[in-house]
Amino acid sequence: MSFSVNYFKEVSKIIKKIDPFLLETLVEDLCSIRGKKGRIFVIGVGGSAGNAGHFVNDLRKLCAIEAYAPTDNISELTARTNDEGWETVFSYWLSISKINNKDALFILSVGGGNQEKNVSVNIIEAIKFAKTKNCKIFGIVGIDNGYTAKNGDNVIIIPVVNKDRITPHSESFQSVIWHCLVSHPKLQIKKTKW
Repeated sequence: MSFSVNYFKEVSKIIKKIDPFLLETLVEDLCSIRGKKGRIFVIGVGGSAGNAGHFVNDLRKLCAIEAYAPTDNISELTARTNDEGWETVFSYWLSISKINNKDALFILSVGGGNQEKNVSVNIIEAIKFAKTKNCKIFGIVGIDNGYTAKNGDNVIIIPVVNKDRITPHSESFQSVIWHCLVSHPKLQIKKTKW
C-alpha cells in the first residue's frame, strides 16, 4: 500500500474516533465567553503557532469574538524571549493583556506541555497563570497525558492512530476542529464568501 493511501486511512480513523459531543460542548463554552464579552487568547508553538493566528482570524472575523495570539506579534515575542526567557514569554504577555475570569486560554499543541521533559514549558506557565485569574482553559492537543490535557477545562484530544505521525495529524486536526467550531451556527455570525 502506498504511503499516501495509508496516510489518508489514518485520517479517516481519526475522524471516526473524535467525539462530536465534545465539540458541541466547546461551542457552548465559546458562546459563553462571547456572551460575557470575554476574550480568547490562543497559544501555540511551532506549527501550532501558525494555526493560532489563523484561528484568531476566524474567531474575530466569523464569530465576532475578541481574540489574540501572542505569536502574531513577533517583535514582542522575540524581545520577551531575549530579555525574560522563553519559559515565561506567554504568561508575561497574558499579564500585560490583563487576562481575567471572563476570558479563556485556548491551547493548540501536539504535546500540550511536559514539565519533566522540559517541553513547551511556556504553555505550562501560561496555563498556570491563567488559572490564577480563574480563566477557562480550552485546547486541541495530540497527547492525552500532557499538561494541557490534564489541566484544561475542555480539551479535544486527537486520537493517536500511528505514533510516528502524531505531529502531522495533531496539527492538521487542529485546523479541522477549529474550522468546525467557527462554522457552527451557534458561533458563526458572518458568512464566508465561498
